[in-house]
Amino acid sequence: MADTKQNKNDLGFSIPKENLLIIGIAVVLIIIGFFLVSGGGSDDPNVFSKDIFSFRRITLAPIVMLIGYGLVIYGIMRKPKHS
Repeated sequence: MADTKQNKNDLGFSIPKENLLIIGIAVVLIIIGFFLVSGGGSDDPNVFSKDIFSFRRITLAPIVMLIGYGLVIYGIMRKPKHS
């Protein structure tokens, strides 16, 4: 016989609320990473700008985005804690 009572934390989604919070934080990190990588181009196509090779665009932005993508995977795969 199936239990017809629903958990009070169950919102009807297959992913629990805590996991959705983790995924939301991850999406914000990914968006921040894309903002960090943007810009650095030159207005004149005949002039080369070395700003595209800055630490922020080459190192920091990809690390922030990878952390965000890792958190998305963690948020999806994490098992909910039942109390």
